Amino acid sequence: MEFKVNKTLKYDDTFLKINISLPEINSIASSISKTSTVTGDHEVAWALKALTLIDLTTLAGDDTASNVSRLCVRACLPFEPQLLEKVVEASLLKDIHCAAVCVYPARVANAHKTLKRYGKLKDISIAAVATGFPTGQYGLKTRLEEISYAVDAGATEIDIVINRQLALVGDWQGVYDEVVLMRQACGTRAHLKTILAVGELGSMENVYKASMVCMLAGADFIKTSTGKEAVNATLPVGLVMIWAIQEFKRLTGQIVGLKPAGGIRTVRDAIAWMTLVKNTLGMHWLQPELFRFGASGLLDDIEKVVREGVARLKQA
Repeated sequence: MEFKVNKTLKYDDTFLKINISLPEINSIASSISKTSTVTGDHEVAWALKALTLIDLTTLAGDDTASNVSRLCVRACLPFEPQLLEKVVEASLLKDIHCAAVCVYPARVANAHKTLKRYGKLKDISIAAVATGFPTGQYGLKTRLEEISYAVDAGATEIDIVINRQLALVGDWQGVYDEVVLMRQACGTRAHLKTILAVGELGSMENVYKASMVCMLAGADFIKTSTGKEAVNATLPVGLVMIWAIQEFKRLTGQIVGLKPAGGIRTVRDAIAWMTLVKNTLGMHWLQPELFRFGASGLLDDIEKVVREGVARLKQA
């Protein structure tokens, strides 16, 4: 299978010029989050929308074929169909599933086998973390080979980690050169999502520059975090990455998706992010092709909110 993927563009350090006011970013993010409260039927609708944007994730040292299989079944069938029959149009019921599952390369084949069994290979993507996730502290040759291994096993999306060591010394050309090779390793067989590990970049300026460099190198998505850092997905960081996406689109015409990951555990968290995206990039960005949540626990809260909401509707 081949995909339409973003082009690699020539490195241009003029894309990296930025001055960021941290108080301004925090103020904007705070004001947006205050407008993101919804209740009742609307909360159920937003919860179901969030569900369709999830990369349902397991990245544990004790992952096995059986628990990856269970993850995939849950991604395919998060609710029994009869639960939603009276709140979702019949024609839309088939679309109530996660956008992707996200696993280690060694577990990709297990995910592929299960999704194939449920007939969902065309509906649910298989994402694999790669390039020495989460630290990236491996030789470049090994990191590139890991991408090839995952794609050969059936991954359709690769979540790579950038080289933070190069970023922290300001070697943005070096970061770009590595991500270009990772884009080439994915080819048109897999979309490339680049994890910035924002909690380890040191400044908001570096978050913006890392975003720009990855997009120049051909990223299809930029992603906040591995979920393993002390600081992961926050709205101020998301706003900086969105500014980069907007400016990159203005300068090149190329569209790049956004994936916040790490710390998004509740429907309220998800709604805050979706509100941020809606108010900046537009409602059309809230589709799996352009926006994802990297999450392992979010689906638990979505299930709770939806079941409680459906119960209230039945009582009414």
